[in-house]
Amino acid sequence: MTRPLLITDCDEVLVHMVRHFADWLGEAHEVDFTFGSWELAKNMRRRSGEALSQEEMYGFLHGFFPEQMHRQTIVPHAREAIAALGRQADVVILTNLQQQCQTHRVEQLAAFGIEHRVVCNQGGKGGPVAALVAEYAPSVTVFVDDLPVHHQSVADHAPEVWRLHMVSEPQLAAGIAPAPAAHARIDDWQEGQAWIEARFVAAEPAPPVEAFATT
Repeated sequence: MTRPLLITDCDEVLVHMVRHFADWLGEAHEVDFTFGSWELAKNMRRRSGEALSQEEMYGFLHGFFPEQMHRQTIVPHAREAIAALGRQADVVILTNLQQQCQTHRVEQLAAFGIEHRVVCNQGGKGGPVAALVAEYAPSVTVFVDDLPVHHQSVADHAPEVWRLHMVSEPQLAAGIAPAPAAHARIDDWQEGQAWIEARFVAAEPAPPVEAFATT
C-alpha cells in the first residue's frame, strides 16, 4: 500500500528567514525591512528613502543564500511535527533556491534534525508538485507553503493535492491574508500537524477549495 506524501516549503515554514534577512540587510547594506507583504521587494527600502526594484531584491536574496544561511533558526515545533509525520508519510522539502544551494539546505536542515529529500526549484511549484505526485504515487498528498502564488500554482497543476497555507513568522503572518487557493490557513505546527494527519487518515483527494469550505 502506498504511503501519504507531504511536500513542504522551507523558509517561513520550517525555518525562519525574513527576520534574519532583515537584520542582515540593515547591518550590511543599510536597507530597512518592514513586515507588511509577502512580496519582499515591497518591504525593502534604502535608508536614503529609495525603494528597491524586484531585480535588486533578488540580488540581495542571492547574497543571503547560501552565505548567510547560518543565521536561520528553526520554527517552533517544526522538528517534532516533521518527525511524527515522517513516520507516517514520505516527506519532500520543495524549496525555491538555486540548485547550488541544495547541499547547503540539506546540511542546514540536518543540523536541525530534519533529514528528508530536498528539491530545489525556481518559479511556480505546481509543476514540481505534480511531478512528485507522479513519482511517489501516494495515497494522498499534502502541500504546505507560505506564499499564496504557490498554492494557486499547485491548484492549477495538481488539484487533487491538499493545500495548507502556513506563515510561521508572526511579524509577516499578520499582513498576509489566507491564500484563496489553499484549503486551510494554520500558522502553528502543532495544529498544522493534526490537520495534515487528518488528511492522511482520510486518504481522499482534495476537493475544490470552495467545496471544502462548505463542508
